[in-house]
Amino acid sequence: MYLPAAFRQDDLTELHRQITNSRLATLVSHGPGGLQASHLPLLLVADEGKYGTLYGHFAKANPHWCDLATGSEALVIFNGPDAYISPSWYPSKAEHGKAVPTWNYIAVHAQGQPEVFDDPERLRRLLGRLSDHHEAGRPHPWTIDDAPRDYLDHRLRAIVGFALPIQRLEGNWKLSQNRPDVDRRGVWKELGASSDEHARELVRHMAIDH
Repeated sequence: MYLPAAFRQDDLTELHRQITNSRLATLVSHGPGGLQASHLPLLLVADEGKYGTLYGHFAKANPHWCDLATGSEALVIFNGPDAYISPSWYPSKAEHGKAVPTWNYIAVHAQGQPEVFDDPERLRRLLGRLSDHHEAGRPHPWTIDDAPRDYLDHRLRAIVGFALPIQRLEGNWKLSQNRPDVDRRGVWKELGASSDEHARELVRHMAIDH
C-alpha cells in the first residue's frame, strides 16, 4: 500500500478497532491459477500473535481456499469510511487557486500465511464466535445452538476454515493532514454537514482543535 508518512497509522489499538468495525473484508492471494479475491466476514483475535490473528471460512466449493492450503501468502483489505474532497472546500483556494480534487479514506492491510482447517468442532467454534460477534446488540440474537445439530453438521461439511496470523499490518488514515490547518477545517466542516454517513464518520477521525 502506498503510505505517505503523513497518513501512516501505527497505533495497534486503532488498527484493530478499524478491523473489528469493518463488516466485510477482501482477501487476496496468488496461486497457480493467478490472483484470486474473496469477500468475507472475518473475526479478529487481538491477543493471538504480535498483531493478532484473523479467522474466517470459505464455501468448500470456492477454489480460493486451495491456494491458501498450498501455503500462499494472503493480503486482507479492510476498507473504512471514505469521501470525495472538493477543492472548493479549501479557503486557500480563494487566494491562489492551487487545489485539485482528492479522496479521503481509511484503510487497513493485513498480510500473513493462512492455515486452512476443516475439523468440525473447530469450525463450530469459529461459526459460534462469528455469529455472536455480528448478532451482538440485537434484541433477539441468533446463536449457533438455535440450529438443529444434524442440519448444522451438514452445513459444516460445506465450508473450510482458516486462521491467518498477521505478520504485517499497515493503516492509511488519509484525512487531509497534508493541507494547511485552515483547509483541514474547511474539509471537516463540509464532511460534517454531508448527508453521506461515510463522510460524517471520517469527521470523527479528524484531529481538529475545536
